[in-house]
Amino acid sequence: MGGDSGVGRLHAFRSLVANKALLRVLGGYALFTLTEYSVWIAILVYAYSRGGATVAGFVAVAQLVPAAVVAPVVAAVADRWSPVVLLAVGYVIQAVAVAAIAAAVAAGTPLAAYAAAVAATTAMTSARPAQAALVPAVATTPDQLTAANVAVGWIEAAGTVASGLLAGLLIAVAGLGAVFAVGAGLAGAAALAVTGLRVAPLASGQERAPAVLTGLGEGLRLAVRRPRLRLMLALLTAEAVVVGALDLLIVILAISVLKGPQAWAGYLNSACGAGSVLAATASAVLVGRRLGRPILGAALVLSGALAALALGPGVAGTVALLTVAGASYTLLDIATRTLLQRSVPPQLIGRVFGLLEGFTMGGYALGALLVPLLVHLGGSRLALLGVAAVLPLAAAAGGRALFGLDAEAPVPVVEIALLRSLPLFAELPAPAIEGLAAALTPVHLAAGTVLIRQGEPGDSYYPIAAGELDVLQDGHFLRRCGRGEGIGEIALLRAIPRTATVIAHSAATVYQLDRDLFLTEVLGHAPTRWQADRIADTRLATRATPGDKGGPGADTPGPG
Repeated sequence: MGGDSGVGRLHAFRSLVANKALLRVLGGYALFTLTEYSVWIAILVYAYSRGGATVAGFVAVAQLVPAAVVAPVVAAVADRWSPVVLLAVGYVIQAVAVAAIAAAVAAGTPLAAYAAAVAATTAMTSARPAQAALVPAVATTPDQLTAANVAVGWIEAAGTVASGLLAGLLIAVAGLGAVFAVGAGLAGAAALAVTGLRVAPLASGQERAPAVLTGLGEGLRLAVRRPRLRLMLALLTAEAVVVGALDLLIVILAISVLKGPQAWAGYLNSACGAGSVLAATASAVLVGRRLGRPILGAALVLSGALAALALGPGVAGTVALLTVAGASYTLLDIATRTLLQRSVPPQLIGRVFGLLEGFTMGGYALGALLVPLLVHLGGSRLALLGVAAVLPLAAAAGGRALFGLDAEAPVPVVEIALLRSLPLFAELPAPAIEGLAAALTPVHLAAGTVLIRQGEPGDSYYPIAAGELDVLQDGHFLRRCGRGEGIGEIALLRAIPRTATVIAHSAATVYQLDRDLFLTEVLGHAPTRWQADRIADTRLATRATPGDKGGPGADTPGPG
């Protein structure tokens, strides 16, 4: 199995390399990622050097608010315009705006630099939705699409670390202006990479912006009616306040506390990003567990790390504590979002998480304003201690309710274990596997009951919990399925009619998983999509011959 998977992955990446258009899209996105994070770090350092924490905080808010307003509109437009046009225009505007920052910095006109930074950050909101729409449009095979999704994940993870190092090195070697000049060049190269690709709009001009506003209003009304939902949103907003403050705190630590050069701000950001990357790989331990203690523990560790920074632990200690802060923030975010997901009915998840994104952006802005206020009142030490107190105060206010919610929120342990036993879902992240498990509906079958009929459209996927089911194709027996196997994925993944009939051999229990949710989670996670494509391709490639009776475990196409 492992050898076949390795060969399949190698083949997929070879196929990706052969698709020049897809390589151009990914290359452009990598350049964008470096530009986005390095310019954000540099503009905070520049604002802090010109006017201290107050100016830096207001500059951060000035960038966040327009971006938050524009982002939903851009997401709606992404379906109605050619993604190539949207992506290229966004990169060009970003390149011009970052070049304007470089010119303003060189000319010594900070207000012009801040205005250009707002334009650059706003333009950056087009990149992710346009890129997400463009990759499937230029991929020519499932293997290419899967490999591209894996590459995007690598780009995002590496970008959080590499951009800090890039900003630090450029500041150390050539000064702040060099970060903006190089960033403008990178964004321009990204625009050139995607210019000339031809992809039609992905949908007709339906009005999606009103739908976005409608969903936001429904989410607000839902939060008003549900106290426990308000609790979770408040906790996640408090977390966003800390994260919004952290970028500015890192600049203060580098320059004012450690008395280091401006380049250290980039290096410290890399340490925080490295902690986040490491913690993301460990998030699987949260699956199927009660989350009250992990949430409280991660919050206290994050707050403790920030408070310890106020003691002046030196360069090595600061790097270590920021790595811990990045890791604990990531675990806190995953655990809290998972508990929110457990606490909300599946049909309301979309509206709730849409509302959460708005609160998150507001939290970032509030954190950016909190830091200069605390610095004005008591200096950098009070700023660190004040931000460190945000989560403990939130825990003190709602900790008992949090544990009560955690105790009452259903944890689908049996369903999680069943999904984890299937190779298809083995690598799915913790929140995703819990979301699928919570949405499963048990279906009890008497012996002889037809579950799937060949030729019918596919609307569900079925993990088998108990009993045995027979798979027949054109009336010929193919194989017998039991617990630890799933059926129905081919029709969903390939958008074709059911390829076989499935009948209960004995009394059996299966779980029904809706097509839309199945596809959302499987296609949205690169390793899982890779595994799903491999399973579907293997089963479709082997066809039963007339008269072949097969047998349990025979290497024959599975039910679709």
